[in-house]
Amino acid sequence: MPCISEFYGIRVYFYFNDHQPPHFHAIYGEHEAIIEIATMKVRRGGLPARATGLVFEWARLRQADLMRAWRQAAEPSRIDPIEPLP
Repeated sequence: MPCISEFYGIRVYFYFNDHQPPHFHAIYGEHEAIIEIATMKVRRGGLPARATGLVFEWARLRQADLMRAWRQAAEPSRIDPIEPLP
């Protein structure tokens, strides 16, 4: 499970050959949320409100990069890192 981005204590991961729909795992401390890329819906778990807002902001800015990373993880191949929030 490679970490593809990290910002403000939040780490974003993909699992190789993970199930549909395309999603990513966001981890902040002991909290984890699985977030669907297309809809930005939390599919499972949750993060504190502030961390959730940061993840959504980041994911909206990087949605095309997230889909590229999802395809890379499906192969599986090297997953390119994605820029964090500034």
